[in-house]
Amino acid sequence: MPYQTSKRTGGDGRLTAAIDPHDQGPQDACGVFGVWAPGEDVAKLTYFGLYALQHRGQESAGIAVSNGRQILVYKDMGLVSQVFDEPTLDSLKGHLAIGHSRYSTTGASTWHNAQPTFRPTADGSIALGHNGNLINTHELREMVGALPGPAGELEIKGVEGATNDTSLVTALLAHHPDSSLEQRALEVLPQLRGAYCFVWMNENTLYAARDPQGIRPLVLGRLDRGWVVASEDAALATIGASVVREVEPGELIVIDENGLRSHKFAEPARKGCVFEYVYLARPDATISGRNVHEARVEMGRLLAREFPVDADLVMPVPESGTPAASGYAAESGIPFGQGFVKNAYVGRTFIQPSQTLRQLGIRLKLNALEHMIRGKRIVVVDDSIVRGNTQRAQVRMLREAGALEVHVRISSPPVKWPCFYGIDFATRAELIANGLDVDEIASSVGADSLGYISLEGMIEATGQPAERLCQACFTGEYPIELPDESLLGKHLLEATLQSPTMGRALPVLNNP
Repeated sequence: MPYQTSKRTGGDGRLTAAIDPHDQGPQDACGVFGVWAPGEDVAKLTYFGLYALQHRGQESAGIAVSNGRQILVYKDMGLVSQVFDEPTLDSLKGHLAIGHSRYSTTGASTWHNAQPTFRPTADGSIALGHNGNLINTHELREMVGALPGPAGELEIKGVEGATNDTSLVTALLAHHPDSSLEQRALEVLPQLRGAYCFVWMNENTLYAARDPQGIRPLVLGRLDRGWVVASEDAALATIGASVVREVEPGELIVIDENGLRSHKFAEPARKGCVFEYVYLARPDATISGRNVHEARVEMGRLLAREFPVDADLVMPVPESGTPAASGYAAESGIPFGQGFVKNAYVGRTFIQPSQTLRQLGIRLKLNALEHMIRGKRIVVVDDSIVRGNTQRAQVRMLREAGALEVHVRISSPPVKWPCFYGIDFATRAELIANGLDVDEIASSVGADSLGYISLEGMIEATGQPAERLCQACFTGEYPIELPDESLLGKHLLEATLQSPTMGRALPVLNNP
């Protein structure tokens, strides 16, 4: 049997509610990890690598391992530490592994859409993990539907009941009867549009590829006895690997017993996601030579220059607002302090509060430190405002704790446009900055004043040229041309499968 899977939670994936289902903030991209290291415990290396990337996706996690003869895949809904335990990891033996932690940006949050995906091939099998989001899913669906199969039937059974762009890419890569997987990748990758960092494997080889725009980060590392690829260099540090370099935009890397080789499948046209610097990446990550923590502190400094205010305390919304708040305090000379206490054990919850409990003001994430706040004028620093519900609750909490004034400062410009490259923002109609100006937003959230860093200030803090950054969520200028709106959306494939009027539909088959 080429692979196995586990569905300990029942497998329908419906138990995936955010802490506050009525106010989803900017949801993270996914985390990918791959390691080729004969003689090492690759499953545990991948586990710890995914643990370091947990901030990038909290819906599901999975690891695929090869021993040279077969690939074993284990994935489930939940956090990395919930999905894997010692006996499970001990059962995953081999010299080559990939791992994935998911937040869904295409396809529903279900077990079938968890990664790595798996696909039999003519001479073995492959498993694949994806960080990003493709925008030509409708074309890929047609390409998969057109693949020849036995007796002329459409070769679509490998989609595994999944409804995401990743499974379509896996099916396309797996179909290489007259060429190697390496050659097939060089045919398929140039046909993909959107953001992607892929790690995939067959029984003996590790592959990694990054889109020509380099929208999402991907780094290459070295172990004493092998190679590693990961979404962020923090994952390399966690397992003791040294950073070699970033995977270049438009580059395919292949690692096997013959070493590492590289192919350029497209000309690079760098457009790295600026929101990685604002929120997505870990603060100890380095992207394009710029330390993320330093960039966020600088955003806070520039924010203080652009929007000064007389106040007694600068406080962050933990944890994402902490570096910018420290920069604001240093630049303004206003004392820095912690005004919120965060529950360190709340990541995601499967239990939704009832309406009665919501009315009681249940606070799972944050509580205010009254002795720090009472009688003071407060500057509260956060990374972004999406719908505004979270900030409204925070301002109310601070006033209840006795704050005399509450001044909100945001270390990114107003988010006015959705992202189609791997961040699951609210729809444009739900984005508060799309319908209100800054004064109206301040009034809506109950703040005495509100200041957003300028677009120019945010870009300056990243240390990157503006022309090498994707700023679409702030400007509406998308670096990769989008298809018609009817061909976009997180649940495009679910809709396609339910509606025969939207082109050739792919049947959903259950896993064995």
